[in-house]
Amino acid sequence: MKKWLLASLFVLVTSALVACGGGSETSGSKEDKAEGLYSDEKLVVGVTAGPHEQILEKVKELAKKEDLNIEIKVFTDYVMPNVALAEKEIDLNIFQTEPYFDAFKEDRKLDLVKSFDTVTFPMGIYSLKVKDIADLKEGAKIGLPSDPTNSGRALLLFEKAGLLKLNPDTGINSTVKDIVENKNNYEFIELDSAQIARQLDELDAAAINTNFAIEAGFTPSKDAIFIEPKDSPYVNHAAVRTENKNDEILTKLADIYRSEEIGKFVEEEFEGSVISSW
Repeated sequence: MKKWLLASLFVLVTSALVACGGGSETSGSKEDKAEGLYSDEKLVVGVTAGPHEQILEKVKELAKKEDLNIEIKVFTDYVMPNVALAEKEIDLNIFQTEPYFDAFKEDRKLDLVKSFDTVTFPMGIYSLKVKDIADLKEGAKIGLPSDPTNSGRALLLFEKAGLLKLNPDTGINSTVKDIVENKNNYEFIELDSAQIARQLDELDAAAINTNFAIEAGFTPSKDAIFIEPKDSPYVNHAAVRTENKNDEILTKLADIYRSEEIGKFVEEEFEGSVISSW
């Protein structure tokens, strides 16, 4: 009888605590927090190692002064930042151009969307064997990124440099199969974007994305033997899940990222190798 009374009393006390909000789980549940990207009081932003990481570190400093907490997650390739975003491991990413983004999300069927423009990384052609693009010998081995978007971008750069001619109908979607003129019989070798700089000594020249070039110790504006013009259409941007595209916190982040102070930092830190888009 006493055991029954004790059990009944325990149930009554527990029920009263829950009804009054005394249970810690109820008062601290996710449902009680603000909805959207900033519901956990921080933004987890994915970037690639190198300039994007450096710029975001500066953005993080400024954001903290405005009570915006940013956690930076660094990636070493072009695949995982979008996969992590789609799988909600991060809140947004900043590392890619729109052509690459569009092709990637279509291929993977990802529900992601562009948020705001950031900076431009002009792609360059680099060589450890020649100082001038005109000095490349017949049959030279020339590397380029293997992913479709950066491959097309590199081929257009090669065409602008006078190394080849492409099918005029293929544009940014060009592949090595769309080369219609190669007078010097250059051998074009497709390699993983992140590996090209490390394999440059095995090539006569190669098109390398700026972040990987800087990571390898190059200063693109000085060391590239040919580089995209400053009006390059390949602007990088921030990407988010479609469900979060109208979150107010993104406007705040964009204002900080695209501020005069960040623009000055980019100009001084990268000496023209990275260009602000605002």
